[in-house]
Amino acid sequence: MRFQLTDEQQALRAAVRDVVGRFLSAGPSWLVAARGGADKGHSPAPLVDRGLWSALGELGVFSLRLPEAEGGAGLGLPEAVLVFEELGWALVPGPLVATHLAAGVVPGAATGEAVVAAADGSLVEWLDEADVVMPGAEGAVAMRSVDPLTPVHRVPAPARVEPVAVLLTAAEQLGTAGRVCGLAVQHARTREQFGQPIGAFQAVKHLCAQSLVRVEVARAAVYAAAVTGDAVDIAAARLLADEAAVRGARDCLQVHGGMGFTWESEVHLHLKRAWVRARRGGGGTESEELLAADLAGRAS
Repeated sequence: MRFQLTDEQQALRAAVRDVVGRFLSAGPSWLVAARGGADKGHSPAPLVDRGLWSALGELGVFSLRLPEAEGGAGLGLPEAVLVFEELGWALVPGPLVATHLAAGVVPGAATGEAVVAAADGSLVEWLDEADVVMPGAEGAVAMRSVDPLTPVHRVPAPARVEPVAVLLTAAEQLGTAGRVCGLAVQHARTREQFGQPIGAFQAVKHLCAQSLVRVEVARAAVYAAAVTGDAVDIAAARLLADEAAVRGARDCLQVHGGMGFTWESEVHLHLKRAWVRARRGGGGTESEELLAADLAGRAS
């Protein structure tokens, strides 16, 4: 299977990176809030950047898979995966997956005018900031989130998780994995110890190389699942993407040392976001069970 992107897919990915990049270059409000809360000695108040949310709506991020007759772009899962990979790379906060899935169902979701929250397994993210909350989040109880920029609530009855939601989460994880791999390599090239870049040391080389391998393996799995849409392929992609994001972020922290935990660095935020995403849909357990059942069925 070849994964050579078409000119249209490359243009879509570039457009998303350009829009998100303009907000990042101006100083993302969510990162400013996080650092401000840390300076004052308390956890920051999470927020959805409404300006960026509207810009993503205008770009068609949320309406991407809606038919053209309904005001969407009429594109498919491969294009959605490319978009969500970029959003994960940029650490964009907010219920991106829930709002994307609500396009065409909830008024304003497709255009970015409405922020939509939905239960994903036993958790629901951004409940208090949402304009619309989908059924299934009744009785949710606030929890302390490891990611200061992703508020979470626990719901009493776990909700069914759509395979598309799992795949788009995997795409976000893939974006994070690619980002932290790049950050690790960049730091290894510029940070010097004993008169030479730390990237010259074998242990650091191994961390960067292993991170890159995990990224490329996960990318192949996520892209393949986007093409097939098969639930088993999606489960495998989710597990590989989770591993690439979490282990990649941990190794990136190792390369950066103590400075990776400071608010001047974004590295620890990528790790915390990867941890939270890895708990969506009840964690990887359901994906592991689905994959194991398929393998057992083939063996028998």
